[in-house]
Amino acid sequence: MSWFRCIVGDVRGGGRLLRGLPLSPGLPQRTPRCFLSRGPGPGPPGPGLRTRVGVGLLVGGGLLAAWWFVDSEKRQNQRRRRVEQLKQVSLGQGVFSLLDHRGQRRTKADFLGRWVLLYFGFTHCPDICPEELDKLSAAISALDRDASLPPVQPVFITVDPERDDAAALDRYVKDFHPRLIGLTGTPEEVKHAGRDYRVYASAGPKDEDGDYIVDHTILIYLISPDGLFLDYYNRMKSQDQITESVRNHIKNYEQLDPQP
Repeated sequence: MSWFRCIVGDVRGGGRLLRGLPLSPGLPQRTPRCFLSRGPGPGPPGPGLRTRVGVGLLVGGGLLAAWWFVDSEKRQNQRRRRVEQLKQVSLGQGVFSLLDHRGQRRTKADFLGRWVLLYFGFTHCPDICPEELDKLSAAISALDRDASLPPVQPVFITVDPERDDAAALDRYVKDFHPRLIGLTGTPEEVKHAGRDYRVYASAGPKDEDGDYIVDHTILIYLISPDGLFLDYYNRMKSQDQITESVRNHIKNYEQLDPQP
């Protein structure tokens, strides 16, 4: 008689191999039969790889769309606040009405949608005004050579309307850039236009020939197509510095709501 010991693996261990051990020598060895215990059978199949990827893409796309919407709203709110801040602190917010060097009435609305380099001066200025207008004209000519940039409009507003009528301006602007527009008007109209840009102007005493010098602000103003002041250039700025600054402003410009 033979006895066999059967060692059965448990469910968690996955089962172990059975071994038969003969207790009496000489007897034929038999192959023992043992049954491995089994755990519960497999459940229903889970979702396939394509389904999981599709669900993941759908959820990810929804999150991305929600993020884009929130970010877009945030940018629009920031842009609206920026517009209001610019309008509150910007120079040149008023609406001027002046005569150009051909006798035509011009208002601020005529320059909306265009870049403008603006200078206040007077035709009897001995040296500073011609030098600044030469610099302004050279900067615009350099910008004109860049085909990727829109044309910049040069504008000259007199601070001496008593002597600078349309005919005097017509003679004067011919010495500078061919697009230069000269503007004049009544003393009150000119004063109003200068006040919008905080321009100081004061006529000095007259000499024996009735001539006089006007002390005034010496700045070149950069005006955006929205009609808002963006930058200024004093006498220390060179033509190349003005050219590069205007180019950068144009390339980095974001359209704002134009003023009425």
